[in-house]
Amino acid sequence: MKETCTVCMHRCRLKPGQFGRCGARKNVNGMIVCENYGRITALALDPIEKKPLSMFYPGSVILSVGSFGCNLHCPFCQNHDISMKNADEAETVFLAPEKLALKASELRARGNIGVAYTYNEPLTGYEYVRDAAKIVKQYGMKNVLVTNGAFSEAVEESLLPYIDAMNVDLKGIREDYYRKLGGDLGTVQNFIKKSGRQMSCGTCRTDRSRRK
Repeated sequence: MKETCTVCMHRCRLKPGQFGRCGARKNVNGMIVCENYGRITALALDPIEKKPLSMFYPGSVILSVGSFGCNLHCPFCQNHDISMKNADEAETVFLAPEKLALKASELRARGNIGVAYTYNEPLTGYEYVRDAAKIVKQYGMKNVLVTNGAFSEAVEESLLPYIDAMNVDLKGIREDYYRKLGGDLGTVQNFIKKSGRQMSCGTCRTDRSRRK
């Protein structure tokens, strides 16, 4: 029986065993699950400015983590080698939320301020971001989210209480351009409005990176 994934605007109708357009969510025995939960493709201690956030703890570093999958298909993607792959293609190692938070804490001695969820589109596996971010907060550290913002309000609401800074990557300002990328401008605009209302101006940044 087909099931509908409600995480983003695509609302993929998936048969058992079928992946959604993001390559990360799958119908497993009638349930939509994130196949990229805890499956890490990239882990690095980055300058906060690389996220890019220029006014959030400038000069600091943050443990950056990524998996695989994305619900857009931008031809200019810098991380296409992981974002455009699915669970059957990506090379990963498993890192539980607790282990990620512990590693972030251990890196305090090197100036680490927390965890950034980035590289691929982290919200294709928002459950992992949510679970890890809760524990990171318990360690008294910061959570940074780098996202395309093309997700449902329910996903956004589940994460906002734990996110300290966010970069929403606005790809363009025309609906026809967003359709070329496989997205929906209105969904992203609503995501930005909601996050902007609930986060202080200094910690929510919109990056207009429209490219053709």
